[in-house]
Amino acid sequence: MEQFLVGLMDEQGGAGLSPRMIMLVADARAQWAELDRRIVAFDAEFIRWAKENEDARRLTTIPGVGPTIASALIAAIGKAETFEHGRDLAAWLGLVPRQWTTGGKPRLMGISKRGNKYLRKLLIHGARAALPHVAERDTSLGRWTKGLLARVHRNVAVVALADKLARICWAVLRSRQNFSARRTPVAA
Repeated sequence: MEQFLVGLMDEQGGAGLSPRMIMLVADARAQWAELDRRIVAFDAEFIRWAKENEDARRLTTIPGVGPTIASALIAAIGKAETFEHGRDLAAWLGLVPRQWTTGGKPRLMGISKRGNKYLRKLLIHGARAALPHVAERDTSLGRWTKGLLARVHRNVAVVALADKLARICWAVLRSRQNFSARRTPVAA
């Protein structure tokens, strides 16, 4: 859109547009540029905060988790004390399958899509971006991802990886808390 507007307004001088339309397009472009500037400033602030915060810095070492996801997770769940297990966090985000049981036979349905929609979307996009990179690595997560891709559709694998990333994030946030709780004070 920006390239089209550059061609129309800058190179052609708004040929074929009324003076009122030229003014409206110029005003919209100015607002657009201001929003872009503010977005860049907010992104820089998130990156700076993620570098300064130890929990966020540790979260960003996880494939598919960047400063935006780390800051959103910490803002939403803090140190993850609310969740007993990683699956509880994934369920809260709506990343686990719904279960339907009849006659003692459980069936797994699609994801529940309950909980924090923004965090779920971020984790799914992070998993989608990290999937090719993770699948080619010879790590336990890479082997798990490769096996998953061989069995299920790519989109199902993306959501499963997002679920796994949420559980890993829970473990990273809780491990620091557990580590500091296990430390014994040095006798003076």
